[in-house]
Amino acid sequence: WESNDIFPFVMLFDHFVEKKSLISRVQFQKSSFILKSLGSVLGRSYPRDDLTNVTARILSRVGRNLHNQPHHPLWLIKERIKAHFYSAYIGRWGNPLFSVHDNLSPVVTVQQNFDSLLIPPDHPSRKQGDNYYLNRTTMLRAHTSAHQSELVRSGLDAFLLAGDVYRRDEIDASHYPVFHQMEGVRLFSNHELFSSVRRGEELSLFESGGRRTPEKQETHSLEAVKLVEFNLKQTLSRLVAQLFGEDLEVRWVDCYFPFTHPSFEMEVRFQGDWMEVLGCGVMEQELLNSAGAENKLGWAFGLGLERLAMVLYDIPDIRLFWSQDERFLKQFRVSDIHQNICFQPLSKYPPLLNDISFWLPDGADGFTENDFYELVRSVGGDLVEKVTLVDDFTHPKTGRRSQCYRIVYRHMERTLTQQEVRLVHEQIERSAESELGVQGRY
Repeated sequence: WESNDIFPFVMLFDHFVEKKSLISRVQFQKSSFILKSLGSVLGRSYPRDDLTNVTARILSRVGRNLHNQPHHPLWLIKERIKAHFYSAYIGRWGNPLFSVHDNLSPVVTVQQNFDSLLIPPDHPSRKQGDNYYLNRTTMLRAHTSAHQSELVRSGLDAFLLAGDVYRRDEIDASHYPVFHQMEGVRLFSNHELFSSVRRGEELSLFESGGRRTPEKQETHSLEAVKLVEFNLKQTLSRLVAQLFGEDLEVRWVDCYFPFTHPSFEMEVRFQGDWMEVLGCGVMEQELLNSAGAENKLGWAFGLGLERLAMVLYDIPDIRLFWSQDERFLKQFRVSDIHQNICFQPLSKYPPLLNDISFWLPDGADGFTENDFYELVRSVGGDLVEKVTLVDDFTHPKTGRRSQCYRIVYRHMERTLTQQEVRLVHEQIERSAESELGVQGRY
């Protein structure tokens, strides 16, 4: 990254120079925190348009591939899941049944991310405020499911898929705009599903004249769906038992996803509380039909690698996954991926709190909290630990609306000074006025 229109705000710190933590340079640019020029993304250029909202900070994460960095905690979780599927599910020739795909580009088309998964054009998940668009036809994937259709179309019947995904979101210890997912898909032919069932040759995956019920899709036979659902739940129960231990209590909760029906969330009892660990379901037949697998029925699941790593390794802050601090990384250099690891926290540096209040622009229907969160991330980066809306006020006479946010600053590797935080906070104030059209109350 070189040009000024790539980084609207560049902040370089000297670390522990003569035991002091001082800002060595802070450059403020007046350009928008949304890129004026996309430049090259993974070696390819993309034109901007009115939907472009990706930022320099987000693009700086593209290509990092934490899940492929040996001994990174996300790599460890991915490898444990992969090892389980490799050993537990063997194909007819003695090779692993599931193939693994963990290096697919996160730059996808809008068609891949939404249309291929039957997500309606007016579905709220498509909103600009929730996604990172390069332009109207191209985006950073919001889920690894964006590749399901192309992999099924290539002829794969069983695969695991891992990668980085991108979503605009709130700012706290468990949310980050870039995180990592892993998902699995398995398809069954009529013979594969019913071969072990008595008189299975008389059964069929599909039925004509059926109707959609809470238990099945209109084209599926109830017998087929129940067998696929059983296989799915058995597969995932064995997986989480391998991750969390054999004496794990599991429950299934009915839910909704546009690309599966029926759909479920799996919850496990962990440290006395029920915790959601993944979503899954029977794949929508229309999705399979459009991918050329109209004679098969299948299941799919998806899980977050950060969520599992934070629980299994007791990592308290999602920002730590991006740390290059050797004190963090060396704790995960183990000879056995299954070795128990309990993260030993780095010294807990004190937080600094600053509030920002402003009047929203008139007719602020276009203003969203995610717009402000994205601006804060672009200016403050990983110095920002949490942003909370603490007051939302409408003036009784003028009808003008005011919001107050509390920003918690905390460096993960050293102590911040109020002086350096104030520089960042003042830039957030200026950028909020110039980029979001708010009027400061400070």
